[in-house]
Amino acid sequence: MDGIDGRVRSAVDVWLRWLPRWQIGTARPRTRICRKCTGSPIASAAGFGPDVPHAVQHALIGRISTIVEDAVDEYTAKNLPLLQRELERAAARKRHAGYQPTEGLSPEFQGLDVDPEPSPGEPFLFTLDEMTGTGAGEQTPREPLSDEAKAALRHEIALSDECARATGTAVCLALVEHRPRVAEAVERLVEPQIAALVTDMFRGFDGPEGTGRPGLF
Repeated sequence: MDGIDGRVRSAVDVWLRWLPRWQIGTARPRTRICRKCTGSPIASAAGFGPDVPHAVQHALIGRISTIVEDAVDEYTAKNLPLLQRELERAAARKRHAGYQPTEGLSPEFQGLDVDPEPSPGEPFLFTLDEMTGTGAGEQTPREPLSDEAKAALRHEIALSDECARATGTAVCLALVEHRPRVAEAVERLVEPQIAALVTDMFRGFDGPEGTGRPGLF
C-alpha cells in the first residue's frame, strides 16, 4: 500500500480546489440512485452527513475511488496475466464500440447521467445517450475459453477483488485523517449556499402584518 497516504492527500487537495467552483444553483436533481455513492464507505470515511449535496460527495468519492482502481490496475498488470489479457481485450472492443459519452470524464463527473431530464413539452433534438455507439466498427469474435482457463481466470479475479478490498480499507483509513479539512470546506463553502437557498425558498411566506403565519394557508 505504498503511497496511499500521499495519493489520498493529493485527491483531497484537488477536491478542495474544485469545491469553490461548485454552485448549488447549477446542480441537477438526480432521477436515479448513484451506484458509486450510495452506501459508499468513502462517504463515511470523509465524514459526509446526509445533508451534504450529492454532487459535492460524488466529486470526492470519484477521486478516491480512482486511487483504488489505479492500485488494482497496477497489481493486475504485474501479477495477473490472464485477467490483464482479458482487460486488454475489453479495452480493444471498447475502442471499436464507437462514440462513448461517458469515457474520458474527470472523476467529478464519472457515473453521472450524461443528459439532463428534458422539460415537459420541450424534448431535446438529440441526446448524448442516443449518440452512444456512433461510428462503431465491426468486432472480431473471440475464441471461447477452456474450462481450465475459466477456472484460472476466476482465481485471478478473486485475487483482484482482494486487492481492491485491501486498498479500499487503506484508502478509507487514510481519508479519515482528512475529515477536519473536508468538514471545514463544507461548512465554509457549501452550507452557506444551502442556507441561502432555504431562505430564498421561504422568503415571502410570512403572514400579513408580521404575524409569522403563512399568508396563503
